[in-house]
Amino acid sequence: MRLRADLTLLVVSIIWGSAFVAQRVAGQQGSVYLFNAARYLLAALVVLPLVRRANIASMPKTQYKWMFIAGFFLFAGSALQQAGMVYTTAGNAGFITALYVVLVPFVLFFFWREKPHWMSIVAVVLAGVGAFLLSTGGRFEVQKGDALELIGALFWTFHVIILGKFASKFEAMSFSVGQLFVCGMLNLGVGIFTEPLMSFNWPLAFAIAYTAFFSLGLCYTLQVWAQQHTPPADAALILSLESVFAVLSGWLLLDERLVFIQILGAVLIFIAVVLSQFKEWTSGKIDHDHLVEGR
Repeated sequence: MRLRADLTLLVVSIIWGSAFVAQRVAGQQGSVYLFNAARYLLAALVVLPLVRRANIASMPKTQYKWMFIAGFFLFAGSALQQAGMVYTTAGNAGFITALYVVLVPFVLFFFWREKPHWMSIVAVVLAGVGAFLLSTGGRFEVQKGDALELIGALFWTFHVIILGKFASKFEAMSFSVGQLFVCGMLNLGVGIFTEPLMSFNWPLAFAIAYTAFFSLGLCYTLQVWAQQHTPPADAALILSLESVFAVLSGWLLLDERLVFIQILGAVLIFIAVVLSQFKEWTSGKIDHDHLVEGR
């Protein structure tokens, strides 16, 4: 069962990494808010059948509040991520988004006074150097899209902290549908006033369907099952491969190229993500529902 769960998480990691390619395809058409609205609202409909009617009827009022707050940060992170896709590669977006794992302990320190482990400090230094090399290729010039991805990573950081501190008090599936719906409606509201209507074409339709059904709908369900049958160390390492598969997918499907210095930056970010979780692996206390946001 453990091997099956690990293989399931590997499939999840591959799908999430490849989803950056689908988002890049939509980004090349200039679609941000309306694309996000379509995929998040569709994802909410995909997950909705998994929610028991009794859980919806018995939701406490505080759950509505935290679903909205979580949905807002999900909206901000997803909007910045998708906007960055217009100007950067799928690989860069995947690795820079992964920085939220490293940022979590520092946001917890500044806002909740939770002291970070020394390994987290080492990890953030490695991640900073890696993000610079990946984004600039060694030149003192940060690309516009990479900067948007980096700001988005900060919003993903707050999102996963909110899930860890507040969402865990409520039923998981109904909370997930709620935040997906809020995120989709906020994207729709902004998109209606700031973007022209999307022109239907098959690449865009595929990007919406792939991210909604597979990246957000299917993978969420698979993740919940797999993490019940595998230890924390396995899940952390396998799911952190998402950023690697983002680069590989961009190379295979979009012919995106990285020079050696950018590959080195990607490796440093991956090491930082793994290192940032090392303390939790050894204690076996990591909660992986909060490690894999930002699709």
